[in-house]
Amino acid sequence: MQAAPGDQRRLLDLAGIDTSIAQATHRRATLPVLATLADLGRQRSLLSDELTAANARLSDVEVDQERLESDLTPARERLVRNQQRVDAGAITDPKALSGMLDEIEHLKVRIAKLEDDELEVMQVIEDLTSERDAIAARRAEVDATGREQVAVRNAHFAKIDTELAELATERDLTAKDIPAELIDLYERLRARIGSGAAALADGRCTGCQLEATLADLRRYNAAPADEVLRCEECGRILVRPATA
Repeated sequence: MQAAPGDQRRLLDLAGIDTSIAQATHRRATLPVLATLADLGRQRSLLSDELTAANARLSDVEVDQERLESDLTPARERLVRNQQRVDAGAITDPKALSGMLDEIEHLKVRIAKLEDDELEVMQVIEDLTSERDAIAARRAEVDATGREQVAVRNAHFAKIDTELAELATERDLTAKDIPAELIDLYERLRARIGSGAAALADGRCTGCQLEATLADLRRYNAAPADEVLRCEECGRILVRPATA
């Protein structure tokens, strides 16, 4: 393939722009803030699981409290009714009165036991609520930090995206004057090995960094200036010093 030395020189300009684009793209994908956000995401997921479990434990104990209260309410009401009947002298039969008094004592014992159980459950609810609230607070802190880090990420993205847009414009301007056949070869090589062209400097390909053999150097030097050479080692388009 033949191409004017100036067109070959533009390939090196294009390769430099492509390197800058690759570097900027790599920076965008490896920003430290992305690792921070990923870690915050893992923390939030764990805290969300903990919060769900804490809410489930709290809900179970609240059900226990409701059950105790549902047992206490009728027991208290029955105790009040029975006590009122006794106090009013409504029961005149000694045997019935004795039975009523026994039931009142039984109700008092049962109510005391239920109230003790309820106090214990209320303490558990208080402890579980504190635990749940602490987890929720930690998750809120993670969320707040996450929002801050998202803003940092977006600022970095905006800066790099502006840089990439400028490089893309520069690339288009550089590539548009390169002959189609030459640019097509460059693009095929770039897609395969990451860079389509490199300079020959001090007998070395600056793409693969390998020295050319003496035989290859003689062939490179003897070739016409418009001949498009390829590195024998990596296959890149090799731009000689005379055309660089």
